[in-house]
Amino acid sequence: MDEKIVLTDESGEEIELYAVEETRVAGVNYLLAAEEEGDGACFILRDISSAEDSDAVYEVVEDENELEYLFHIFKELVGDIDLEY
Repeated sequence: MDEKIVLTDESGEEIELYAVEETRVAGVNYLLAAEEEGDGACFILRDISSAEDSDAVYEVVEDENELEYLFHIFKELVGDIDLEY
């Protein structure tokens, strides 16, 4: 996947991330995104867009149980990348 996405944080600052993989779990879309191609910090984002939104709206998944569950799913999907939780 590795397409670049731009997120805007609460302070209006833009953050560039690489979309590594996406999946849908229980009707919700999730995105694994990294700061850099290759090694770097990864984030799991939840799509919270509504039908009226023209662009996708994501929030960082912070719940530890949800993160651990999704981490294992993404680890299976991107088997060629060394992910650590």
